[in-house]
Amino acid sequence: MPSRDGDPAAPKKRGRKINVVGQVVSNKMAKTISVLVYRTVRHEKYGKYMKRTSVFKVHDEKGQAKVGDVVRIQETRPLSKTKRFRLIEIIETARA
Repeated sequence: MPSRDGDPAAPKKRGRKINVVGQVVSNKMAKTISVLVYRTVRHEKYGKYMKRTSVFKVHDEKGQAKVGDVVRIQETRPLSKTKRFRLIEIIETARA
């Protein structure tokens, strides 16, 4: 039976989950790391591309990420007041 848009029993389509790559800047919290993510944005008036950064709190269940590691994270449901991302993989380990 085809579902209608207004039908509350119909399965809801979810958007894409954001996957980003960033660098671990802190791992001092229990099962949580802070990841710095760079992105480029275009200035609306002048057209110049600028580098912007964001720091995300990321859930690290096994506590395996260290400061300086390059990691891939994925958006997920809210895990706490500030955590909305989950660690997917460690791409590159930090140099000692």
